[in-house]
Order: sequence, then structure tokens, then C-alpha cells
Amino acid sequence: MALPIEQHIPEILKELQGHQALVLEAPPGAGKTTRVPLALLEAGFLNRPSIVVSEPRRLAARLAAHFVAEQLGSEVGQLVGYQVRFENRTGPKTKICYVTAGVLLQQLLDPLSSQPKSGARPYDVVILDEFHERQLETDQILALLKGRLASDPALRLIVMSATLNGEAIASFLDCPRVRSEGKAFPLRIEHESVPDDRPLEKRVSSAVKQALSDQPDGRVLVFLPTVQDIVAAQSTLTPFAKGAEVELLPLHGELSLGEQARAVKPAARRAVVLATNVAESSITVQGVTAVVDSGLARIAVDSPWSGRRELCVAPISQASATQRAGRAGRTAPGSVYRLFSEHSFKTRRPYEVPEIQRSDLSDVWLRLLGAGIDKPEQMPWMDPPPPAAVRAAEDLLQALGATNAARQLTSIGKRMLRFAMHPRLARVIVAGEDLGVGEEAALAAALLAERDIVRRGAETAHFADDSDILARCDRFHQAEFERFSENSLRQLDLLRGPVQAVASAYKSLCQHLVRGTPDAPDLDPALRKALLAGFIDRVARRRSHTGAELILANGTNAKISSNSVVHHATLLIAHDIEQREQHGKSGGGVPWVSLATRIEPEWLLDDYAHLLSDEQQLIWNAEKECVESQSRVRCGSVVLEESRSRAQPSEATSAELARAANAQRARFLGSSNSLATFITRLMLLRTQRPDLTLPSLTLDDSLSLFEQACQGLSSFAELDELDWPALFNDRLSAEQRRALDRELPLSIALPSGRPLKVNYEPDKSPWVSSRLQDFFGMNQSPTLCGGKLPLTLHLLAPNQRAVQVTTDLAGFWQRHYPAVRRELMRRYPRHAWPEDPLTATPPVKPRR
Repeated sequence: MALPIEQHIPEILKELQGHQALVLEAPPGAGKTTRVPLALLEAGFLNRPSIVVSEPRRLAARLAAHFVAEQLGSEVGQLVGYQVRFENRTGPKTKICYVTAGVLLQQLLDPLSSQPKSGARPYDVVILDEFHERQLETDQILALLKGRLASDPALRLIVMSATLNGEAIASFLDCPRVRSEGKAFPLRIEHESVPDDRPLEKRVSSAVKQALSDQPDGRVLVFLPTVQDIVAAQSTLTPFAKGAEVELLPLHGELSLGEQARAVKPAARRAVVLATNVAESSITVQGVTAVVDSGLARIAVDSPWSGRRELCVAPISQASATQRAGRAGRTAPGSVYRLFSEHSFKTRRPYEVPEIQRSDLSDVWLRLLGAGIDKPEQMPWMDPPPPAAVRAAEDLLQALGATNAARQLTSIGKRMLRFAMHPRLARVIVAGEDLGVGEEAALAAALLAERDIVRRGAETAHFADDSDILARCDRFHQAEFERFSENSLRQLDLLRGPVQAVASAYKSLCQHLVRGTPDAPDLDPALRKALLAGFIDRVARRRSHTGAELILANGTNAKISSNSVVHHATLLIAHDIEQREQHGKSGGGVPWVSLATRIEPEWLLDDYAHLLSDEQQLIWNAEKECVESQSRVRCGSVVLEESRSRAQPSEATSAELARAANAQRARFLGSSNSLATFITRLMLLRTQRPDLTLPSLTLDDSLSLFEQACQGLSSFAELDELDWPALFNDRLSAEQRRALDRELPLSIALPSGRPLKVNYEPDKSPWVSSRLQDFFGMNQSPTLCGGKLPLTLHLLAPNQRAVQVTTDLAGFWQRHYPAVRRELMRRYPRHAWPEDPLTATPPVKPRR
């Protein structure tokens, strides 16, 4: 049966004769992935065909290569081949090569790696398949190729997709578009009508049974986000499938090539294909008449901590949902069962957000700088990367020592380019080479790059307790010694899949090591130093010796996981972090450091002094009541060293002391000879005697007063020794000082000749307090300011309690004294209470 794309082949060839670039839009299953490269080869395009097809996944590259090779009647590796990470099935006769985007990007950045002749172009035609997924690598490839099209007239570029926004990309490349509408059969789409809280595998099981019932023939294609979901759904459906004589076929990247082909090719029995999103666009499953769509997929998210690219489950876009649905309407009318509501579909984003808009760019920048592109941000990007992400990438590369202040590659950065890993991990390996632990550093980098090899909740005892990474190295080597047997993996609580991935990455990295540095005499500290080199910005310190709370160099508060082997380290580096749920809400809790390594302060002081800051500051020691000079060596927010000493006199010291004194001004402004008394007297006299032109001075001005008083001082003890009124008397002229002492004295004389303190308080009249008998013989109330201001008298009984408060002493003697006298005589008969107080002699106050 002819594929829908066949009728457009002549148009494609014609457009490529007249233009260097072409955008091809074709629905799923149209045959663009396999037929277009083959048509270019058969046409002898440009008489020297060398065609590369970039696929988003390894599975798609392998299957497409096998399918096309089968069409040509040859073996993979001859005329048609493929190259993916850790696997190269090409040869000298290969004309069509299916690759992953990462492999193609590496070849474009380093053409010498794939071509023996210097400066040679790897391919004549580059096809970017499934461009709508907007992988980080494909955006880089597009930017690189657009820059090369003008200088290489023979180069051809085809951008293909089923759900591509073709108009935008065609405008970007200034090229024609070819659209293949294909033959689309009617689709019946059912959305989830009511919320279903059952586990995903249960919901899938119900939808599959309905699909098999509604559709009398054909396959059911189920889209699930993860391999674990596929396993769970397969287990749930197995009893039903046996009874219904339906075959269950998983389809994901971890299967063998034969198992993957079995799920793709048609068969006699009805089948349910349980697939990840590889079946959405990368490959075509034959004979599908019904689709069950979970509405979920795993998207690539860069871990800002380890640099590892992680896959997180998230809702798919409208475009992806439409493309999935299209798988059911290729050969006959079909049905689509969406396990999400119609409202959910309408509120989803139209297209996937390009990875370049949401990814860590440090690896991108390092590779582009290594390829001689001095200013990557000025490349012809279809969607320019966010400026904040560019700055973060540049800052990290400089912190790692990969670039200098001028953003140029250093010798370290050039060495890091040998390893196809995140710059953090490449830096670990380079440092390991220098320290004589290159192989172990490569293993540590592989462990950090792949999924965790240790089963969650595994026992951590009996392994290295200085680093979670070293502990995993120990487990890996033990399993390696046992040839990774099932028994050893089980006893060591290791997961086979991640272990195999680490082993492959480890082997590949070791092939690029530069050997020559003698082995380190002590592996443990050397490897921990290497890990520090790649995570220098992830330094953390415990807030207490035994607690789990950490402060990180970037100022983040976190906790160290109880599963970590690094129990007692005060100073450490955080390799990976996770956000745990709090009160049932995701992302509401404190971040937890799940992988850490103990480090020593001297490593930072000796090797990374340029990244540290020496901070000098004055602080107030409330316990010692003095200003201290604090010296701190910091790595971001983490304090490495701290010392304190008594601050030397200076303007800054005086200002700090003044702030502390003003905060406790009651201590200095509340005594009898205090500044408060002086200020109150001064302001009172200013009101009573405007002719003296006294300066305005209030308690609100106390900070400036304290600043003057604190000059040359650094402690409260020194302030306590100051004569505050004498200090501030200097603000007055000699005449003003004499007037203040004369008009508002600090004490007056009683009839007995004894001085009596005058109390001055803000917003109160001056007052004195003494025994009633002390005022015998005084017929008028004493006054201040030349008689203008009467004193308030607090007349006290022998028990020192006031029996009268008055400013009219004469009136008190005349009107109130007789009654007060009778009461006092009754209560205090031993005291003299004369009838005429004006002629009485005040009693002598007994000595203590």
C-alpha cells in the first residue's frame, strides 16, 4: 500500500533543487521518517548523497534504520545504519544514518570526530525529524545549520513533524513548506466525564476493555508516562487478556530490538500495545484502531543540583494529545479514550515549551565555546534562550574554572570537552585525573549522571560514611566483582537497569581518560576533592553539630536526608536535592539533601580562595555590652572561619555603640544626673525664658547625642563613666549654663537647711518629695524661674506615702492640715504634730 507521503516526493525533490531548506508537515504514519530519506537516496540527490536523520529517541533511530534496511534488502550497517549513545552501527558504505539528536550535535560541533579529513562536512542532507518536540539538541542543531547554509550552498536541511507550527519555522528559515494532509478517518473522542481517583492502571484497564468492546478489530494503543506504569497496567490487564485471547505488548526504550519490533509490526492476534510517548511520533504502530491516552508523559527537566537530566511526569500539550489521537484514524475510523476531561484538554498549553526556554544551558555554552563560537547568545536561535539562564550558565562555567573572566575557555574547560557530560561532572573527572583518581572520578560522575542505583530505603551501614557517592562506588565495585549477578544486586540493594546504565557510561568515560598522574596514596580524600571541584557552588554547613538543618552557599535552608551516610560532617557539598511534601501539599516543605559528601575547610581555603570572601564587620555583643570586630571567611552564605575581638575606636565603632545605646536609652537617660534630666530642664527653661535663645534639644534627638557621646568609645562600661550633663553643657554658652543652674536648680534648700532634689520629667511640672514635717516653718510653696514656676510638693507621712500633693503650701496649712494632723496623730503618736506648722521647727532627720 502506497504511503501518503509518496505523492509529495516529486514536490520535495523539486523544492530541494531550488532551496537549501524545506519544512515538511505530514501526519503520523504518513511515511516521512522512512520514505523521504530513501527517496533522496534513490534520486541520487546532488549526485553525492550522504543523509542523516535526527530522531528524538534511540528506539526510533534503531527501528527506522532496520525498517529502511529491510526495504532495501540489506543489513543494518551497510547502506543504512544508525548511531546512538554507546552504539554505532554504521560503516564506510553507509549513506543513510539515523542518529539521536545528541549524536548529531556532537558531530556538528566536532566534525573531526566523524570525518578523517579536516574541515569536511559530515552530511549533505540533514533531516530533523519530529522537530515539534523542540529538544535542546535540535534547537542547537537548527541554529548551527542556519549559520552554515549561507556558507555551504550544497548543504540541504529538511525539518519534519506532524504537529509542527510550520509557518513559524518556514519564516525562520525563509524556505518553502510542503504539507501532506494524508487520509484521516473519523475519530470518536471520549473524555473522562467525572473525576476518577483510582490508580492509573485501573483506569487504563477499564478503558482498554471498553475499547476492545467498541472496536471489533484492530489494535489498542495505550499511552502511559513511565515504564513502571506500563508494568503495572500489564499486570492488571493480564487476567482479562488471557480470557479474551488478547496479547499485551509493552513498547519502550529499555526493551530489546526484537521486542520493540514485535510491538510495532502487525500480527494475527488482537493486541494491546502499552507504550510510552515513543509511539506518539517517533515510530508507527501498525493496525491501531483505538487509543487510550493517559494525558501524561515524561518531560526532560535539568536538575540544578547534580546537572543530571531527569524525566518528570507532566500533562501533555494539546498538540501531543491531537497527535496521539491521530494514531487511531490512519487506516479506518477509530476511537480515542482520554483519561482526562475536556476542560483539562482545553486549558492545556497548545504546544510543548521548547527545552531551550526551560533548561540548564551550561553544557550548551561549554560545547559551543569549545566549537569556537565565542558568543553563543548571538547565534541565530529560533527561540532565544532566557537571559537569566545564560547568565547562570556563564557564572557556573566560571566557578568551575572552565572559563575565565573574559568568558574564554581555559585549559580546564578544554579538557572537560572530552567528556560528554554536564560540566559539573566533567569537572569532577578532570579534577580526578589531576589527583590520581581518574577512574574513580569517572565512576562517580557516571553514578551522578544516571538514575540512582540504590533501591530506595536501602540499608546504608557498612559503607563509606564520608560521601553518599563513595558509598555507591563501594556497592558498584562489590557488584562488579560478582559480575553483577542477581544475587549480588539483591544483597547490595541495587537496581539492575541503573547499574547497567552506569556501567556503560563508566566504560565510555574511561576510554577518554588521560592517564599519567600517579595513583593517589589515599583514594578517599582525593575523590572527595574531585567531587568538590564539580560542586564548588554547592557547599553547605550544618547549623548545629547534631541537627539535620543546613545552610547552603546560595542562602537556601535545607535538611540532610536520614538516608544519607554523611551523618556527622559539619561542612559538606550537596550533590542532589529533593522537595518533599508537607501537610499533603507538594513543594511545601523544606528541601532535603539526598546525596552529600564531607569536605574539609582547608580544601576551600587552599584551592578556592578566589571564590571566597573575607568579610569584616562590626557587631554588638549584648552579653559583653561592647562593640566587637568580627572577621569571617565565607563561601557564599556558608561561614568557614570566624574570629572576634574588641573593636578599635573608629567612627564606625562609635556609630555601632551609639545605635546600641539608643536602643537602651532608658539605661542612660533615667538616672538623677542623666541626659533626660538635662534635656527636660533645658527645654523647660527655653519655654520660660525665650530671651535666653536656648537651643532646641529633645529626647527624639538622642541618637545624634549618643553619637557625639560615643566618639572614641566602644562599650557601655565607658559610657557609664561619662558625666552626661557636663558633656552636653558644652552646647550652651556660659551665660546659658549659669541661667540653667540658677533658674532650674537640681535641688532646693528646706527650712532645716537640708538640700532636696528637684525632679524634672518630660511633660510634667518639676516636683519635690519629702516628709510633711520637713516643710514646717515654710509658709509659701517654693518656686523656680524667679517665682514663675511653682514646685509641686509631695508631702509624705512617716511611712513615705503622700498625704497631699499640692503647689499651694499656704492653702494646705490653712485648709487641710488640721484634718490631716488629727489622722496622723492617731496613726503616729510618737511624732510631733504641732497645731501651728508655720512656727514649728522641722525635726532633725535621724542618721542611719
